[in-house]
Amino acid sequence: MKLAFSTLGLPGLPLTDVLPLATSHGYHGVELRAHPEEPVHPGLTPGERAGVVAAFRAAGLEVLGLTGGARVAAPGDDGAVIDEVRALVDLAHDLGAPYVRVLPGGAGPSPGEADATAARRLGTAAEHATDAGVRILLETHDSHPTGADAMRVLGLVGHRQVGALWDVMHTWLGGEQPVESFAALSPYLGYVRVKDIASAEDTAPLPLGAGVLPLAECVEVLSRQEWDGWLCWEYEKRWYGSAAPLSGLLDGGRRHLARLLTESA
Repeated sequence: MKLAFSTLGLPGLPLTDVLPLATSHGYHGVELRAHPEEPVHPGLTPGERAGVVAAFRAAGLEVLGLTGGARVAAPGDDGAVIDEVRALVDLAHDLGAPYVRVLPGGAGPSPGEADATAARRLGTAAEHATDAGVRILLETHDSHPTGADAMRVLGLVGHRQVGALWDVMHTWLGGEQPVESFAALSPYLGYVRVKDIASAEDTAPLPLGAGVLPLAECVEVLSRQEWDGWLCWEYEKRWYGSAAPLSGLLDGGRRHLARLLTESA
């Protein structure tokens, strides 16, 4: 499996600083948070996009994926959500990123209505993603925290360009065991987000291995099923200002994941 980290842990840091951190600590790629306050976002010009590609190529790193703020199950007009997803897909295409992440964000009167809304929007955006060669991944998050929740939507969509991003914290908070999450998500799985926290009540980010999340079990399930994708460390520094800086934790995080991979081999 390949290892990456998200720039959510390095809010606003220029790529000239992010990429050396990845290479010096043994990571294979970076997941980019593509919001307007970050260095990489859909408002970049063609020249700026080419510069990002050149920087990653020079560093020998891959752009794993882009994460935006689109909430595909949220109430409201379809057009604005679909346009937001399409803009992210276009940026991913230009940067050579295989994936974009979207959130569920459902808050409607019924789960069934939220599922149908998400499936309708994802199905429409999937045609654009097909042309771009990019896969849209629905994260296990908020209104759809478990693999079973995400599968309800993905089963309705039924399109090869729409898949799942398994966030191990949210499936755990939803009461799902890793073997259950993988069983639900495996037909759709794009990549896996790892992290660690102190408890269900305290979700501030911790160094990998310092908390309660079942990371060893997740890696064991993936290895046993011979899944050979990406593990991406999402350290939510942007939302927790008092958390330790990610830059000082990257080496330990990579070593912890490498140890889990070795033990599960």
